[in-house]
This record gives sequence, structure tokens and C-alpha cells, in this order.
Amino acid sequence: MLTGELVALRPVEPRDAGPLARASRDPETQRLTGIVKNMTDAQWQQWIEEGAESPTRVDYAMTSLMPNGDGAMSDECIGEIVIDNIDQVNRSASLRLQSLPEFRGRGYGREAISLVVSYVFATPPQGLGLHRLSLEVLAINPRARMLYESLGFVQEGVLRDAGRDGEHWCDVVVMSLLEDDIDLPE
Repeated sequence: MLTGELVALRPVEPRDAGPLARASRDPETQRLTGIVKNMTDAQWQQWIEEGAESPTRVDYAMTSLMPNGDGAMSDECIGEIVIDNIDQVNRSASLRLQSLPEFRGRGYGREAISLVVSYVFATPPQGLGLHRLSLEVLAINPRARMLYESLGFVQEGVLRDAGRDGEHWCDVVVMSLLEDDIDLPE
């Protein structure tokens, strides 16, 4: 479990299938992430179970550390952040993030990415000890690109017409962060 001031990241569990399915069905999420397939709650549950067994993937549910309406803390999933394509030989991985619509723009994603970046580059056993973390973002999503840039990710290139914006093609921007690009605590 990774914990910040706004969010805690815990392993994704079968109970998170509903919120993750709802997030991925949101029209704005679909447009800005290029999701073209709607998965059912059951398909999400299967995906969660398969991911838990994968040595090349770490799936976290984002949970808010802010008190809910009755002042209690909630362990409910507000989004996910995934470290994927983990390659221990090349010490690299990729990253993706999605939030439930009502939790966007509040700093949860920024803090979740920061927590994951620290974990990815930290020396084992505290982290994965990787050298490179990459991501892809649709060119039609400048807000996400600015967030990634503010966290130190650098644009490496553009995959022309590699994504979809509804019925139209759009470019996909490839970005990365190297362990040497950030200051890790000793």
C-alpha cells in the first residue's frame, strides 16, 4: 500500500470492478483515453483477477484519504493506476491512470502518479528498482500532458494517427521519466 496526503493506493480487488467499469464507460474518459471497448463488471472482475497473478503488472485502486460526508474515511475506489509491461531485464515499465469523473481535477491523480514514480524507481525491496517509466497520452488531452510534464515526464515522440477521437484519428504522444530525472529519498 502506498499512502500520500490525498490518496492511498491499495491493490485492486474484485469489489472495485463496478467503479472501474463506471469510470471506463464515462464518455469523457473514453474520449481522452481512447477506450473503444466497454467492459462489463464481470469482465472487469476477470481482468482484476488476471492482473493479480501477473508478474509484469501492478494494479492499484486509488482511494481518497479525505473524510466522506459523515466524517469517516472511505476505502472506496475512485480510480486506478497501473504499472504495466514491467521488464526487469531492461528495468522499464509503462504507466496508465483513470479516475472516476467526479474525482478528476482534485489532485488525486497527481499524487497517485508521484507515489507510483517513487515506488517504481526505489531500490528493492522498497520498490521495483526500474530505470525508465513511460506512458502514452492522446494528443487531444493537453490537460493530462501538462500534468505529466509537471511531474517530470519528457516527450519522446509522436505516434501519428495511432489513437481514436470518436470517428477521427489522433496522434499519441509518448512520454517517459528516467530514474536520473528525479531526486529520490536516500
